[in-house]
Amino acid sequence: MNVKPALELKEGEPGHYRLIGEISFSTVGEFERRIDAKLFAHPVVTIDLSGVSRADSAGLALLLAWVKMARNQKAELSLKNFPDQLLAIAKVSGVDELLPII
Repeated sequence: MNVKPALELKEGEPGHYRLIGEISFSTVGEFERRIDAKLFAHPVVTIDLSGVSRADSAGLALLLAWVKMARNQKAELSLKNFPDQLLAIAKVSGVDELLPII
């Protein structure tokens, strides 16, 4: 039986989220359709990535889209516990400076 990897975003305190699962080609498309602009309804948003088990360039694209969405909605975004694997992809791609990593 082939189980599709899952990805979910859990809200803690207002404006604080935890991303859990795999941010990859197999999860990002469906996940992105479920997340809407309400993610940036708060003026300051922190997303904790410590629950990310695996990531690829599709995951990086998702996070860059969130950076743009936050900017468009005048929200301050911070990405916490950024996975080393994803940071390596961002550096090779030359986009690491665009990510608000804390």
